[in-house]
Amino acid sequence: MVASRSSTPTYAEFFCGGGMVHAALGHAWDCVLANDNDPMKCAVFRENWGGAGLFEQDIANLPDAALQRPIDLFWASSPCQDFSLAGKGLGLAGSRSGVFQTWADKVRIAVEAGFAPRIIAFENVSGLVTRNRGADFKHVVKTLAAMGYVVGGLEIDARHFLPQSRPRIFVIAVRKDLDVSHLVSRTPDSGFHTTKLRRFVDETLKSGKRDWVWWKLPPAGSNRAPLSILIDEKPDTKWLTKPEVNRLLKMMSPPSLERVAEAKSKGAPMIGTLYKRGRPDGKGAVHQRAEVRFDGIAGCLRTPAGGSSRQTLMFVDGDQIKARLLSRLEAIRLMGLPDDFIMPERYNQVYKVAGDGVAVPIVAHLDQHLFQAILLAKSKQAAA
Repeated sequence: MVASRSSTPTYAEFFCGGGMVHAALGHAWDCVLANDNDPMKCAVFRENWGGAGLFEQDIANLPDAALQRPIDLFWASSPCQDFSLAGKGLGLAGSRSGVFQTWADKVRIAVEAGFAPRIIAFENVSGLVTRNRGADFKHVVKTLAAMGYVVGGLEIDARHFLPQSRPRIFVIAVRKDLDVSHLVSRTPDSGFHTTKLRRFVDETLKSGKRDWVWWKLPPAGSNRAPLSILIDEKPDTKWLTKPEVNRLLKMMSPPSLERVAEAKSKGAPMIGTLYKRGRPDGKGAVHQRAEVRFDGIAGCLRTPAGGSSRQTLMFVDGDQIKARLLSRLEAIRLMGLPDDFIMPERYNQVYKVAGDGVAVPIVAHLDQHLFQAILLAKSKQAAA
């Protein structure tokens, strides 16, 4: 027995956080299971989506029976710290990103019990592909393939949909009994089939290529909202004092100072986004630097413990320079969430929910151009 297609497709959202996949799939799907072990994130999920089907517990303690029912899509955005540039490179051996295997074991038990979802989607940072020379990503692909799935990966940057630099790997696995040949390219032909993924397939996957596919996914539209549209007119963050702004300028490297000078010369208001980062000086010491960009793209939102400071906005209009931290509402908007999305009152908690989340428009794009077509796919046996 396998999960069957119902009138309204169903999904399970593992490591659900505040429920950004829920926000993307909307009313066209029915969320029958959600899971996270963070009480604060689960509170956000309940505030926005209710508590039906929510299991607030460690994935290891999730009852196997909860997955043993017809479900069309399993989505997992597991912890990424051990794969990210800010992590220590432990990969699947790390205590946080290593929960992939715990989750995969739960999925395997459901599959072996006859409840294989049509689609399994796994999202993580791009570092997953290269950590441990690709061995970790190869393990992810082989684990899903061994359950009876064809597997393909897409590297999608949120900047194609939102004014935020946020590259992520999206692994899409589909049951092998479904005919999805019309959704697959013979060779990589998409902007989402990046050099990193092509190199992984050619140099690391090797014998596992028979289980790998290149999913067809059209590019994003050209109507991405500019950063200026997302600016909060009544921010809940304080403006920095002039001495504090001058301190930021003194922390900048020459390239960042050049960007500020160029912004001042534009003759029009410019908005920059800034992070403070620790940079080695070549003499064994690490100094904090303020790095700013004025390309209309915010830096990647990270959790407060994500190896970086909180993001600052810098407003330049001629010789006038103002700055403040990103507001709560701006963090919500940069993830593609609606303004009425309910977030905690504490600033760092908002940052944690947003920084650990998945960009809503990307999930919606995958649903519109891939998931919906997969749901309609016929079984190969029936076609024969």
